[in-house]
Amino acid sequence: MATETPRWGEERIANELLLKLGIQVSPRTVRKYMPRHPPGRSRGDLRWSTFLRLHAQGFLACDFCLAITASLRMLYVFVVIEHGSRRLLHCNVTAHPTAAWTLQQLREVIGIDHRYRFLLHDRDSIFSRDLDSSVHALGIAVLRSAPHCPKMNALCERVIGTLRRECLDWLIPLSESHLRRLLKDWVQHYNRGRPHMALGPGIPDPAPTFFPKPCSRHRRGESYAVQAEPILCGLHHEYHFVAA
Repeated sequence: MATETPRWGEERIANELLLKLGIQVSPRTVRKYMPRHPPGRSRGDLRWSTFLRLHAQGFLACDFCLAITASLRMLYVFVVIEHGSRRLLHCNVTAHPTAAWTLQQLREVIGIDHRYRFLLHDRDSIFSRDLDSSVHALGIAVLRSAPHCPKMNALCERVIGTLRRECLDWLIPLSESHLRRLLKDWVQHYNRGRPHMALGPGIPDPAPTFFPKPCSRHRRGESYAVQAEPILCGLHHEYHFVAA
């Protein structure tokens, strides 16, 4: 209880145990087993991780990463991810990133009738004041991560690392259009076919699938077979049932 709701004190937890679960303990006993808080921060302060968890359904994060083509041309990949569902909402490529181009990408993601409340990005100069003002005009509060604190935007940093480990480190794009095609296939796999441990495990945007009723815990019916669908020319695979 103390970990899931850090703002609760020993009195509140003792009352919760008594009235909801019928367990009578002293608040002093509860305080004995409550986790210790670091010095300099009171128990009532809202941690950054707690804030992200509470507002995950309306939280967007964005960032850039670099990709190198076979001709040693540098291309910039812009990604936007939704915290709550872990869904990659947008991914695009440009050779010359500007604030105007970035703002247009965010407008395509946000749209008019949106449910988002916060946008998180780092302090790169491409995220100018005019860009933040335009995003704020769409009804979204802009949050800038602290200097030299990539963990504040850890989810977006993580998905960029996943993009490198599962795609860009193994495939060399020949051109800008080729990189777009690779990213399109990988983003579709990331959203619809790749399991995410943070979701339980789960899939951000699972495709409708048919699961035949198993005859046991470890076996399926003999009239079905498992088919492997190659992704990115066999770099990854997705598995599903088909008629035998």
